[in-house]
Amino acid sequence: MDQTLLSYMIVLAFIIVIIALLVLRKILMQKKETSKIAIGNGQTIGRRDEQDDYFSTVETTVGTMAVLADGISGLANGRMASTVAVTTFIHKFMKLTSIANILSYFKETALTSNGMILENLNGSNGGTTLVAAVIDEHGYLHWGAVGDSIISIFRNGEFIAINQKHIFESVLKERYISGEISQLEVQENPLKKRLINYLGYEGFKNLDTGEKPIQLRNGDKVCLFSDGVYDTLTEVEMEKMLSQHAPPYDIAQNIIKAVEQKRLKNQDNATIVILEKTW
Repeated sequence: MDQTLLSYMIVLAFIIVIIALLVLRKILMQKKETSKIAIGNGQTIGRRDEQDDYFSTVETTVGTMAVLADGISGLANGRMASTVAVTTFIHKFMKLTSIANILSYFKETALTSNGMILENLNGSNGGTTLVAAVIDEHGYLHWGAVGDSIISIFRNGEFIAINQKHIFESVLKERYISGEISQLEVQENPLKKRLINYLGYEGFKNLDTGEKPIQLRNGDKVCLFSDGVYDTLTEVEMEKMLSQHAPPYDIAQNIIKAVEQKRLKNQDNATIVILEKTW
């Protein structure tokens, strides 16, 4: 083969490889851009003396995570408990290398958090609820929850409930279903909202998790609420605001503004975090 022709062929092959690499890079960049999770949050102290809600978000190669903890009002060290729980969940998630280990991560981190909170309490009262949501690179939702904070998916103008609240009312409802008590006794029980499971509780049972990930759709908003939000606003009010064509941050701020405008005498701390799937 002519030496000059061979040189031209080598140069041509080199150019083709460079072009292919540039095209691949563009495709990967576009995929990364379209796979973005839009994040929004909002918070108010309400009429409390201290902000016991704590939250955080983080993005890693495994996925995008949001964690919200509501330090139990009326108990000392609520702020400490919520801060320890969220910080522990975030730090351990940042070390997670595969989404395949997410269920064991949720369970083990909950036990670790509970132990750390109990150690810090040293016999004092305290504790926190916690909800955590992870959206992986393929758009699947993985979650864990304990206490009475809420995870919901907002889709097509409606909420899809994800977790069950760990409150005494659930026990009362089971007793009602079995015929032990009446519906009126369930409704009028003064302890029905008392937590029966939370982090910082010596009898901590487990963290509820979704055994199967949930496939999210384009535009789905995964919402994490503390009870200061859902006890103040109606579902219809929240649905109206979440239906707005606005960034999640603006929506979250509007929801907190609506909570504050209620001017409730005993307004609790209120926090919302929104993760929106944009592809």
